This record gives sequence, structure tokens and C-alpha cells, in this order.
Amino acid sequence: MTYNYVGDYMNFDIGDLVTRKSYNNDTVFVITDIIDDIYYLKGLNIRLIADSNKEDLVKFDKIDEENKEFEERIKPDINLSRDDYFYIPGKILHIDSDLDYLNRCLDYYKEANIWAMGINETEENVPLYIKDWLEEYNPNIIVITGHDAYYKKKGSQNNLNAYKNSNNFVKAIKEARKFEKSHDKLIIIAGACQSDYEELIKAGANFASSPKRVNIHALDPAIIATKMSLSDVRKDIDLKDIIEKTKYGKNGIGGVITKGTMYTGYPR
Repeated sequence: MTYNYVGDYMNFDIGDLVTRKSYNNDTVFVITDIIDDIYYLKGLNIRLIADSNKEDLVKFDKIDEENKEFEERIKPDINLSRDDYFYIPGKILHIDSDLDYLNRCLDYYKEANIWAMGINETEENVPLYIKDWLEEYNPNIIVITGHDAYYKKKGSQNNLNAYKNSNNFVKAIKEARKFEKSHDKLIIIAGACQSDYEELIKAGANFASSPKRVNIHALDPAIIATKMSLSDVRKDIDLKDIIEKTKYGKNGIGGVITKGTMYTGYPR
């Protein structure tokens, strides 16, 4: 990915957009805090948090055409008023530890005219409250996301303890599956950057990140949820097509074939 830079600056402020020279400027971050000369960063579009010293940071002005193309490509393309039928998309409950990303996802659902409830909660608390939320909102689709990371020094990729939040996601999925065992009656989309994909799927998720332990886009869980909400409840989804709509495709998110959640009625 290529960025247009405005050059190296001696001073950075909270809210500035930056990249890191030591990582070949591969990810755009927002500076969220500055404490004792350490700059705390959050991905502008990627669900990634990090920190850095000042010397490693570079300011830039705008994202390149590749990201613009992606944002254009994922805009909801729907027309549910095209004939004499009416349509009822599946309801979405979106739980996210990151309020900024949560609000972006809620805006995405709104653009698609989908009913969605957003809850901002830390990853470790989600397993404690998820059954209460499921009972209160009775969604067809639940998204469980936020932040995660794989730490190679802590163990191999198949060691759940080597991840920042995968174990919390697994616990939350298992609690949701106690509430509803059927993968068709409750669609679970779980995980964040570099999550333990295999364990999330085994725990009962319909879709999970990250098969290749890559970072995922902030909107990737919402893209999957929107596609599932607008897919026919009588038919199996086109699994490959839905996954390829996300930023990094099968490297970032995988899943199992499931029926959609949208009902069709007549007359309008």
C-alpha cells in the first residue's frame, strides 16, 4: 500500500494520522494518547493498537486509491423496493470493545437499512453479559469483536494463551451457543486482528478471523453481518463470495456455509 506523505515532523499531537518507519509505513494510525514520550496508536482502518517512540513516526495526508476503491466496493448495494414483495432483514447485535469502530459499523448498518444494536464493552466482560443481551435484543446475528493479537513469543499459533483476546472471544461464543445451539438460528461472527480462527470456529462461530493471522479491516465484521442480514433465510449463502467482500478475503476471515436471515413477504 502506498501513502502520500507530508514529511517528518518534530511534533505530533493526539488525533494526528501517522505511520511507522520501522514497519515500512504499512499501516495508518491515529495517535490516541501520549504518555512519557510514548505515542499510543490505533489503526485508522485496521483493528490494531500499538505504541511507538516519536522518531519512528511519519505524518501523512491521505490514504491512497487502493483504500478508496475498497470503501467504494463495500458500500451496501441493495434495493428491497423493486417489486410487490416486502423484505425483513435479520437483526444484528454488534458488540465491540472499540467505540470508534463500533460507530463506523453502526453507520454501515444504517446505510443498508438494517436494524442493529451496538454495545461497547471490553473483551473480557462480554462472556459475562452476552446471554443477557441475547435475551433482551433477540438478534438473528451477533458480532463479537474489538482488538486481538498473536504473540509469537508466548507460543505457537495453536496455543490459545498466545493471543491477547482470543480466549475471551471463545468464552463469549460458547456462552452464546448455550443460548442458541443452531448455527442457522443465531449467526455468530467473532474475532479481530490475528485471532485464533480455528478455536473460534470450534467454539461455535459461523464466521471468524483470522485464518492467516493477519490484521482485519475495522468494517470486516460488519460487512459479513450485513451480507448475512440481507441473504435469503431459505437458501445457503455463497460462502466464498461473502468472504471475498472483506478487505483481505480468506486470509482475514473464514466461515461455514449457513442459511441467510432475511424473510420475504407479500404483498408490500
